[in-house]
Amino acid sequence: MEEKTVVKKALNNNVLIASHPTYKEVILIGKGIGFGKKNGDIVPENQVEKTFLLKDEKEQEQYKQLISHVDQDLMEILNDIIVLIEQRMGEKLNEHIHVALTDHLSFAINRAHQQVQFNNPFLFEIESLYPKEYQVAQEVVAILKEKVGVQFPAGEMGFIALHIHSAVTDKSIRDMNKHHQLISKLVQIIEENLKIKLDRHNVNYHRLIQHLHRAIERVYQGESLGEQTNLANVLKSTYPLCYNLAWKLIKVMQQQLHIHVDESEVLYLTIHLQRLIQSS
Repeated sequence: MEEKTVVKKALNNNVLIASHPTYKEVILIGKGIGFGKKNGDIVPENQVEKTFLLKDEKEQEQYKQLISHVDQDLMEILNDIIVLIEQRMGEKLNEHIHVALTDHLSFAINRAHQQVQFNNPFLFEIESLYPKEYQVAQEVVAILKEKVGVQFPAGEMGFIALHIHSAVTDKSIRDMNKHHQLISKLVQIIEENLKIKLDRHNVNYHRLIQHLHRAIERVYQGESLGEQTNLANVLKSTYPLCYNLAWKLIKVMQQQLHIHVDESEVLYLTIHLQRLIQSS
């Protein structure tokens, strides 16, 4: 006889905790799946739209608390949004998004109603680094405007894009913010040393941001771009200002990341800096 999924507790009309024959305790989502259900009832398979495990007990407890504080209709909209994100990204999302993004959006909606706004200092960098996530975030904001009637500030799209990227890559929001702070610091040093104000919409600015991001990734992965002695000599003599500034940036990266940065990064940074000077 085939084992069935059995209700342990209905959290609301659309979410319940169940005992699964394979995965043990699971959280099931589906329109009306929890309505009238009590402990021990069999869950009809055709009512289940989404199953997730939340293996981490702390996260499962956080999710249960969230359910009790978030309006049922809003919870249904947020669950649909997470399903949409997974479809748009074409990848399996880390289950943590059910806690992190639900929590973030419910608070963001409350802030919007109270007209409290948070500035997002990394908005341009996020849009440049994660264009697909940013595009999906724009769609999420449009859905919430239509369904809930909230008008989010532009910066909110950046926060949502970060949550999406975190769920796709399994990177923590904290680590990503740390890297964006470092990139912002490097941009500030570039502007001060070259005495220019960088145009955040310029293609060369986007290339620089993407290069710095990839350089940080290479540092963590221990990758080298290879020794280029001849190119180093040419760049050092042709673009001394940019070459020296590139070294300064590398030293700041090493101080912030506490990891050795490959010297070959200097060469490619020099080229990016020279492009910025020419385009500004």
